[in-house]
Amino acid sequence: MSQERDDDWRRWVVYQVYPRSFADSDGDGIGDLRGVLSRLDYLQRLGVDVIWMSPVYRSPMDDNGYDISDYTDIDPLFGTLADTDELVAALHARGMRLVMDLVVNHTSDEHPWFTESRSSRDNPKRDWYWWRDPRPGTTGGTPGAEPANWESHFSGPTWAWDEATGQYYLHIFSPKQPDLNWENPEVRQAIFAMMRWWLDRGVDGFRMDVINMISKDTSLPDTEPRPGSRYGPGDQHFICGPRNHEFLQEMYREVFAGRDAHVLTVGEMPWVTIPQAVLFTDPARHELDMVFQFEHVQLDIGAHKYDLRPLQVPALKASMAAWQAGLAGRGWNSLYFGNHDQPRSVSRFGDDGEHRVASAKTLATVLHLHQGTPYVYQGDELGMANSPFAAIGDYRDIQAVNFYHEAAARADADLPALLLAMARMSRDQGRTPVQWDASPGAGFTAGTPWIAINPDYAEVNAAAEVGDPNSVFEHYRQLIALRHADPVVTDGDFELLLPDHPAIWAFLRRGAEAELLVAANFSSDVVKAPLPLDGDWAAAAVVLANLPDAPLRPLPDLELRPWESVVWRRPR
Repeated sequence: MSQERDDDWRRWVVYQVYPRSFADSDGDGIGDLRGVLSRLDYLQRLGVDVIWMSPVYRSPMDDNGYDISDYTDIDPLFGTLADTDELVAALHARGMRLVMDLVVNHTSDEHPWFTESRSSRDNPKRDWYWWRDPRPGTTGGTPGAEPANWESHFSGPTWAWDEATGQYYLHIFSPKQPDLNWENPEVRQAIFAMMRWWLDRGVDGFRMDVINMISKDTSLPDTEPRPGSRYGPGDQHFICGPRNHEFLQEMYREVFAGRDAHVLTVGEMPWVTIPQAVLFTDPARHELDMVFQFEHVQLDIGAHKYDLRPLQVPALKASMAAWQAGLAGRGWNSLYFGNHDQPRSVSRFGDDGEHRVASAKTLATVLHLHQGTPYVYQGDELGMANSPFAAIGDYRDIQAVNFYHEAAARADADLPALLLAMARMSRDQGRTPVQWDASPGAGFTAGTPWIAINPDYAEVNAAAEVGDPNSVFEHYRQLIALRHADPVVTDGDFELLLPDHPAIWAFLRRGAEAELLVAANFSSDVVKAPLPLDGDWAAAAVVLANLPDAPLRPLPDLELRPWESVVWRRPR
């Protein structure tokens, strides 16, 4: 690949591949690496620069690959190391890059490191994980005996009892995902060696799973329990912990420094704040390029993921604008509405009924024209929507299934209401197979898919959209091309307009040589409002619109049809 300038990475667009659901080459109903290889021409046509691939390492698949038992091998479900090498070479030949998912807050309980660690209290790897005695005065293995009363993100306590050695081990997620002890320098060095191994094979970067959980408060204090429960969220004791920055700076020195090409790094960071993100992404600090923050995808939920709240457009605008202002000139934003942990963005933030196509385009326009690196989640470029899941048997996600069964054990649970909420917000909604064409199996598989394909695949599919100038796919192509062609998209300042308007999302991007005006209607009604603009905008040119016959000018009053979005440009 050609040498790039140090800041070229800020112009890249990333496409997330969730391999299990992307393309199945061998008919077993599960996507694989050769399936990804078979669709590279499609991704090249879309115009993306980077492929971020969710985990394909060896795994018992308790959490769909985020429980890794071997960091330097590929699970046979997905293929082989040779397939990975071929994928790297094929991407590089197309001028594209590969970012691997890095899951190093925890391993699988079947990883050899943990197998050794749990074998005895005096094993050399015992301190590679978090082992603790029961709470004083209690009997190990009984409720309430856990060393701390934190609840797991996947339900139940965060501590699992090991009868053989008479201690508990920590697992913020599943009991099959024990947390690594980053306080131990041997752990860090083993992880850094593994990362260098992947970079030496040609991988171009890492998306780091929950990387702001690697530093814990070593005193492991109790938390406030939820009403009626022994356990409560302990996140304040392991989110952005006391040594988080130190560990990431060490990672930079040990792994990334001195490489010939830029290593792209993005850290998934639940509950990270803007001031914290500035520190994590300030280039002078040598930690990460950007973080995935969660503020904007928590605006429509209450006490838990399925406690749904109405989404207020002004709140969404304000959240995104705050991150634009907070990181401007200091750090860097990642831009996303959907990924493998979220439902389909058009169903959540748009209108997946009458206005599915228009709203999918508008969501993309608004997102991609903020400052930062846009992430396209597989299928969003087709306007894929949530599936009509109705029963618990439709789900595969450990988070959803555990939550449902825990609720079902309570006498006061409203299970029909919970199922309705799960149908809107479950992670499985983002994990249904990519819809390639209208054939049986949607072009994803010749077998039985691991999770049901959305029955709308006959109408919503890549074969119907590629080359159709009015499709969601082609709109994404235009957005990506605009970013590559016009520096204002990457470099321009951001100013939100009409912050309190309940439906219009409008903003300016001001660059050295040009300005963009973006205006979008986030409603199913015609809206009209004056924009606070100078008169010269009346002569600005339309550079992108999602509906035919777009308004020629934004003045004197802006009028937008349902889910319409328009981008104007003028020179400075």
